Amino acid sequence: MFDISNIYEPKTMEEALDILDNKENIKIIAGGTDVLIKLHHGDMLGIELLSIRNIEELKAIQLNENEDIEIGAMCSFTDIFRNEIINENIYVLSEAAVSMGGPQVRNMATIGGNVCNGAVSADSATTLFALNAQLLLRRKNEERIVPIREFYLGPGKVSIFPDEILVKIIIRKEDYKGYKGKYIKFSNRKAMDIAMLGVSVVGAIENNKFNDLRISLGVAAPTPVRCLKAEDFARGIEINMKNIIEISEKALLDAKPRNSWRGSKDFREHLIKELTKRGILEVIKRAGGVVNE
Repeated sequence: MFDISNIYEPKTMEEALDILDNKENIKIIAGGTDVLIKLHHGDMLGIELLSIRNIEELKAIQLNENEDIEIGAMCSFTDIFRNEIINENIYVLSEAAVSMGGPQVRNMATIGGNVCNGAVSADSATTLFALNAQLLLRRKNEERIVPIREFYLGPGKVSIFPDEILVKIIIRKEDYKGYKGKYIKFSNRKAMDIAMLGVSVVGAIENNKFNDLRISLGVAAPTPVRCLKAEDFARGIEINMKNIIEISEKALLDAKPRNSWRGSKDFREHLIKELTKRGILEVIKRAGGVVNE
């Protein structure tokens, strides 16, 4: 059925890294929901596969002593939206996870695979941008931590070496503690569809002002993007409808939507403003703020 020359199934990171270090034409497979489609289309003929599904250390979700949250790259989207640590501390990521495909896909697809695929429509990536996620990558005898905003290089392109594995995603305490969030996905169908636009809003409120507000967009530029100009404008201003509308309009300044068969540039620009506004309003509600007139 598939033109695969060999498949390796290591049970430890050390074994997996040894294989990567000694092989050239080899592709890592996690959940397989993206790789199997490419194989079906004949895009990777004669490829060798390295399955990391049996590596247990990649499946943990834990709250460290310093209260950073670590999410193993092999955690499925079902693992994430059902996890108590995620739901209590970064519920916005749970919202993104449960929006991913249908139950069968969520049971198989992994957050690490979703990120490493580099798709601008990846449901998890938009929220991970808003959470300032850090990625721990490991190769034989070396590891590095990369901010997710530096990991995405372009459509389908990410900063990972051929002999490197994404081990975990780290959400630092200072990036989620005291914050509330909301993820909104807009697609042509109500279920199991790729996003036409994804918006993730994460914010902290103090004295009914925006102490900090982070807005991330998916399918609004060649990569997921943070709306930095809107965020700068929002910092420290009063929560009222006039300011919320202006923040939502400024979200367009960092976006570069385009026409596609899923939706026009003009419609995406409308969605950016409207969904950003809805996301901000929900964050205010969840944080106990009040929208003044």
